[in-house]
Amino acid sequence: QVQLVESGGGLVQAGGSLRLSCAASGHTFSIYAMGWYRQAPGKQAELVARITSGGSTNYADSVKGRFTISRDNAKNTAYLQMNSLKPEDTAVYYCAADPSGTGFGSWGQGTQVTVSS
Repeated sequence: QVQLVESGGGLVQAGGSLRLSCAASGHTFSIYAMGWYRQAPGKQAELVARITSGGSTNYADSVKGRFTISRDNAKNTAYLQMNSLKPEDTAVYYCAADPSGTGFGSWGQGTQVTVSS
């Protein structure tokens, strides 16, 4: 079982930046695909960004050009750099791991991101 702990959320003004971190347990982090989801009140969860074990990335159209997902395998940590934040980015952000290639089955507790206008 992979354990994930997010940090880095908070309150920021529109146009500002935040960096989320996701620390993972386990000595095989390097083979996990990692992802960041978000869920705003009353809305379905959305996959924001994904990074494979080889470093390939995918982004939701709503964040392309503004968000960057990355990973540091030596630190067992994944990151989400969020720039040019908008009020519509307000949500709880969750880190997720796919240790076996069968889907994101491990989740963190979530971290709140609030963007004020």
